[in-house]
Amino acid sequence: MDRDRLALFRRTLHQIFEKYSQFKLSYADVETELVLDDERGHYELWQIGWQGPKRIHACILHVDIKDSKIWVQHDGIHEGITDELLEAGIEPQEIVLAFHSPAARKYLPFAVA
Repeated sequence: MDRDRLALFRRTLHQIFEKYSQFKLSYADVETELVLDDERGHYELWQIGWQGPKRIHACILHVDIKDSKIWVQHDGIHEGITDELLEAGIEPQEIVLAFHSPAARKYLPFAVA
């Protein structure tokens, strides 16, 4: 993978994940855990804690960099992060919406794999 593209991918993911890690739930006692693993191309945002007697252990965002693409494994952000990736200069063919089945991806304007 081109070093400049990889640097853009990493920088963009850091900005997006750090932005969303600042949001706090007002109705629950929840900690935010941010995983930014550039070496392995693995990025996650979790919320962990309690809402009264109910345990919260939720993945908010999960993205991997693999095969020279950004694989959006889980996107729990209301608006989704795809527009932010595109606005940062990442091409649609560099983004895989992995939460859709491979059969469904061929109908989307993004990479299939």
